[in-house]
Amino acid sequence: MKFIDEVKIHVKAGNGGHGCLSFRREANVPRGGPDGGDGGRGGDVIVECVSGLNTLIDFRYAQHFKGKTGMHGMGSNRTGGAGEGVLLKVPVGTQILLEDGETLLADMTTPGERVIVARGGKGGLGNAHFKSSVNRAPRKTIPGEEGEERWLWLKLKLLSDAGLIGFPNAGKSTFLARVTRAKPKIADYPFTTLVPQLGVVAVDSREFVLADLPGLIKGAHAGVGLGDRFLKHVERCGVLLHLVDITNPDRLANYHMIRQELVEYNPVLMTKQEIVGLSKCDALDAEEAEDIHAAFQAEVGVPVYLFSSASGEGLQELLRALCDAVVAFRQQESIGNSAAPNAAV
Repeated sequence: MKFIDEVKIHVKAGNGGHGCLSFRREANVPRGGPDGGDGGRGGDVIVECVSGLNTLIDFRYAQHFKGKTGMHGMGSNRTGGAGEGVLLKVPVGTQILLEDGETLLADMTTPGERVIVARGGKGGLGNAHFKSSVNRAPRKTIPGEEGEERWLWLKLKLLSDAGLIGFPNAGKSTFLARVTRAKPKIADYPFTTLVPQLGVVAVDSREFVLADLPGLIKGAHAGVGLGDRFLKHVERCGVLLHLVDITNPDRLANYHMIRQELVEYNPVLMTKQEIVGLSKCDALDAEEAEDIHAAFQAEVGVPVYLFSSASGEGLQELLRALCDAVVAFRQQESIGNSAAPNAAV
C-alpha cells in the first residue's frame, strides 16, 4: 500500500429541505387550515479516527464529499427526513486543517473520536408555522439553509512510541527489519527509505511501536530533501533513537547536525528523551570500535550504545534501554492525562 500523509479534500454538507406550502383538504372541510410540514436537516460530513490505518491513500483519488439534501416538508404536517451524512475514516494521528494549511480544526489521536467538519443546513419551515389569529391562511414558507462547504487539509503524523532518526544510510532500515517484522527496503545507498515505516518491537515480554523515518540532511527543517515532510512524524514519537554510523569519519558532525535540524524545526523536540546508538560496529575490529565508542560518548555527554544489526552484537542491551525509556514516557503521559481534568476544574 502506498504511503500518503497529506491530502486536500473538499467537503459539502447537505442543504436543508424546504418548508411545504399546503392546506388541509378533506370532504366537508372546505376551508382547512395550513398543514405544510418542515423540511429535514441536511446531512453532515463527519471525520472519524479509526485504528488499523496508517495512510491517507483513500483520499488521493476521491477528494470531493457531499452530504445528502434533507427531504422537503409535506402536507398533513409531515416533516421531511434528514439527509444522509458522509463518514470519512482517517488514521490515528491525523490533523484536520482549514484551507490555509495552518489553522487547526481537529487533532485526531484517539480511535473512535469523531468531529463534524461540515454541518448540514437546517430544514425550512412550512406554512403551518405562520398561522395566527390574524392570518388564518398563510402562504409563507422558509426554504432550507445551505450546508457548510469548505476545503480542508488532512495531514497525518504517525503515532509511535519511538522513532528512528539519523543521517541517510545510518542503518535505520536494517535495524527496523532486524527487531520487527517490518520489511523496509534496504540498500547500500542513501535515501533508500522514502516513506516512514512502522514495526512492533518485542523485548522481554514487552512491546512498543517503532517508526523508521527517512534520513535527514542539512536544511531538512526548511524542506531540503523533503525533510519537513518527515520531521512532522518525529513530533509524535515519545522517544527518539538516534543512530550514527560508526564507520563514517564525520559521525560526530552528523550527530550534531541532526540535533540542530530538530531544534530549527521545533525546539520542543529537544525535550524528548534520546537514546544514541553507534551502528555497524561489526565493520571494525573490537578494540577500534571501543575506542571510537568511548570518545564519542565523552563528546556527546549521554549514554551511547554500541551495536550491530547484522551480527546482533549489543542489540539486546540497546532494545532494553529503549523499552525502558518508552515505558517511562507512557507513565508520564498517563499521569498527565489523569491530571488534566482536575486542572480544568
